[in-house]
Amino acid sequence: MAENVQPNHTTVSKFILLGFGDLPKLRIPLFLLFVLIYLVTMAANLLIIALIVADRHLHTPMYFFLGNLSFLESFCSSTVLPTMLSSLLTGEKIISFNSCFIQFFIFACLGGTECYLLSMMSYDRYLAICKPLHYAVLMNSRLSFQLAAVSWVSGLLVSTSLILKISWLSFCGPNVIDHYFCDVIPDIRYLSCSDTTSFELSAFIFTCVFTLPPFLLTLSSYISIIVSILRISSTTGRQKAFSICSSHLTVVALYYGTLMLVYLLPRSKNLREAKKVFSLFYTVLTPMVNPLIYSLRNKEVKGSLQKEVESFLSISDSMAFPTSIFNVKIV
Repeated sequence: MAENVQPNHTTVSKFILLGFGDLPKLRIPLFLLFVLIYLVTMAANLLIIALIVADRHLHTPMYFFLGNLSFLESFCSSTVLPTMLSSLLTGEKIISFNSCFIQFFIFACLGGTECYLLSMMSYDRYLAICKPLHYAVLMNSRLSFQLAAVSWVSGLLVSTSLILKISWLSFCGPNVIDHYFCDVIPDIRYLSCSDTTSFELSAFIFTCVFTLPPFLLTLSSYISIIVSILRISSTTGRQKAFSICSSHLTVVALYYGTLMLVYLLPRSKNLREAKKVFSLFYTVLTPMVNPLIYSLRNKEVKGSLQKEVESFLSISDSMAFPTSIFNVKIV
């Protein structure tokens, strides 16, 4: 009877992340590859945040969403990649119990937030392209803040709910997670010695709620955008708009598609390796390509970057060669 009174009777104090342990010869090449991806991801996302903050011309709803996305992507990469890189470099695969679930909590929060944030961004683009005359009225700074806040609060709610359910489970072995970060959802029935039915059902419902509706909203927004693009008389303008929308839609489809494949497909040991590869798309690839696709190809962002670089160079030149030295009057 005493065991029923203590719902969180934990005996496991650490977990072992297998990561890419079945590829020992590729450890160093994978480490170098992921280090490069991490550096590019952080540099690109932090650059976009800095530009949006510094340039008042970018203080618009669209760039407000992009700033939120860049912050989220840099946070997500810093949550997942350092653990993976440390394991690849040192071969150390052990992570403490608390660290594991803190990582899972942050990842679940960011994942839920991104699902809705991407749909909010697609809705913003729909209003800008399909209702340009009413865009300033429909999408003002207050509404954009509210939509971003809803995305962040939704992610926080889903991660908090899952962690609360996990806190009622007992973990008494095995303590091996066949992943490169602490995603306990696929292996929860093997990790816990409690009944995990309630947690697995909750995780499945949350996955459906946080992937299917946002994906359908995003898809419908881009379909409406494409229909509007087809009405553009200029062939050059139509091709340019199609190029931008197709790249956006490709990234969104990769993110939502791989997320649904990993969490909605039946749990099977035969699919574990495939799911591990699919998960690289939404944990490693999209944080790197999102700033390149959404922002750095944008003319306004390029212009802002060029202006900031020119300003920096002019300041550097003035510091290196002070003009006051040459402004001496000869009597």
